[in-house]
Amino acid sequence: MRLKKSRCVIALTLIALSLTACASRYDAPMSAGLSEDDDTYCRANGGPAGSPQYVACRRDRDVQRSNAITRADKKQRDLGEWMMNHPN
Repeated sequence: MRLKKSRCVIALTLIALSLTACASRYDAPMSAGLSEDDDTYCRANGGPAGSPQYVACRRDRDVQRSNAITRADKKQRDLGEWMMNHPN
């Protein structure tokens, strides 16, 4: 009975760890330079919310974040491919 319970706990722990890794998969990399809040940044540099400069700033930040995620995904795929081709 006790062995079953410990196996269940171990299985649940492994599942939880794998799910947390998946949850953070699509976060923007810290190297993207986008660590501060977009709204705060764009209000300081683009003007009041709703202004054309603010909207352009938010759009630019979204594009930068998307590009950073794309680069990180490509690096991860390249690493996986390299590891498959060089098993030693």
